[in-house]
Amino acid sequence: MRFFPFIFTICLFILFYFKRIFVIRLYPPVMNFTIFLIFFSSLFTKETIIQKFAKMWSKNLHPLELAYTRKLTYIWCIFLLLNFIISVITVFLSDKIWMFYNCFFSYFLIGTIFIIEYIVRIFFRKRHNL
Repeated sequence: MRFFPFIFTICLFILFYFKRIFVIRLYPPVMNFTIFLIFFSSLFTKETIIQKFAKMWSKNLHPLELAYTRKLTYIWCIFLLLNFIISVITVFLSDKIWMFYNCFFSYFLIGTIFIIEYIVRIFFRKRHNL
């Protein structure tokens, strides 16, 4: 599992060598899937990736915060999987649709989820006096 990103990168270079234009369209799905795998695999460890990020800011997390960050990791996994599926679909659509989704709209969705999560986190912390 450690060599997975390395193997993907090598495959990407090989594909780029043989099909110079089309392989560029595969970059967003590969990256989306890699990030999904990182988040998803962290669900099977003691601390999820979001819990590790949260511990950077606050060393001692309350058990409610640990449960919240684990649930948040599930939400990000679902989003990242859907983002991966849509980015794969756009590979076979027109250039304009591919560029719109992968170069703009997917980033807009990520930013929207960050903003919504930040607002929810503020209310969560106030509600539980954290």
